[in-house]
Amino acid sequence: MDAVQKEHERLSKRLKASQSTKNVQATIDLLQQARETIASDPEQASITLAKLQNPLKSSFDAINDSLKETHSGLNKYSKALDKLFKDRPLPSTEHDALTSQEHLINRAIAMHLLREGQFSVASIFLSEMAEAESSKRQGDDVAVEDDDASSVLDLEGVPSTEIRKQFATMYRILHELEENRNLLPAIQWARDNKEALEVRGSNLEFELCRLQFVWLFHGEQIQQGPISAAGRQAALEYARREFHTFMPRYLREVQQLVGAMAFCSNLNDSPYRNIFDNPSAWTDVAHSFTREFCSLLGLSADSPLYVAATAGAIALPTLLKLQTIMRAKRTEWTTENELPVEIPLPPSYLFHSIFVCPVSKEQATDENPPMMMPCGHVIAEESLKRLCKGSRFKCPYCPNESHPREARKVFL
Repeated sequence: MDAVQKEHERLSKRLKASQSTKNVQATIDLLQQARETIASDPEQASITLAKLQNPLKSSFDAINDSLKETHSGLNKYSKALDKLFKDRPLPSTEHDALTSQEHLINRAIAMHLLREGQFSVASIFLSEMAEAESSKRQGDDVAVEDDDASSVLDLEGVPSTEIRKQFATMYRILHELEENRNLLPAIQWARDNKEALEVRGSNLEFELCRLQFVWLFHGEQIQQGPISAAGRQAALEYARREFHTFMPRYLREVQQLVGAMAFCSNLNDSPYRNIFDNPSAWTDVAHSFTREFCSLLGLSADSPLYVAATAGAIALPTLLKLQTIMRAKRTEWTTENELPVEIPLPPSYLFHSIFVCPVSKEQATDENPPMMMPCGHVIAEESLKRLCKGSRFKCPYCPNESHPREARKVFL
């Protein structure tokens, strides 16, 4: 990658220092001057053209020399790119399970567009899906109105028109939060959905109200500056009016917010600095709002299409290597609905496991995840600790012995 960066910088410098544009403009100026001279005195045309010959030839030579340098830089840059990104065929799609599931791919694309706020693009995409589906069923081209697109995409019984309305609401609230530093629409949404959020154990409403308190405390300033008495008074009145609803669950957090009033003259050296001087506070609360909003719609906070595409890009080098080895050894991919090799994905792409330990009969949690022993059998981590007691132990399901450090965490 360093070689590509080096050639890119060298090419950029050549383009900036290139005289091609100036030489072309000089040639244009010579031709225009000659045209004006001939127009004013046609009898001098032959003399004017004779005088123009040598300057014009010199100008063209300068342009060609400059273009040669540019082309030379482009060739070196292209070679560096070809060397880094070698032209290799993609893995075969012979066993692609999604080939026969076009509607699932279309749904994923449509939902991704809606989640990204591309409502007009999503509407056109849904309309084209409806037209294609109608043509397939009727055998001819039939115009489909935009309203008919709502019947194409259903997500667990919810029409796509409702999904579009929900995401439009989410982006309107996010715009107010991120662009205008207006938390009130988000707070109102959290209160309208209070019961559903409480079932999830969500802290969203308190997070929003706490940030509203901090924003008022700083005098409603996007960039934090000197704390005014009016800001402190507004924050205190807000705490008296709103924070009683969060007792006793958030008693300690509320006490910290109100207690910080005593340190307003030297807040940066107080124990509460991390609450009132958090550069990522607005980004964090926006992410929390997006996550909770999507969860109430039965969706993940991240687009499944984006996650799948990114995971596929990470897995591609491994799959290419696997295909090369299989071709060399003349073997076939015999596993069904399962990869024959492990793909190293980042922790954010390893999702929560749902697993019941066959030893303890308890469901695995984040604190008690499933662990796979070298023999391939899986039990919960607590069961593993009880069996091994810090030394080698026998698997409860086969004669193999192993050490606890050899066990690996499993993501299902």
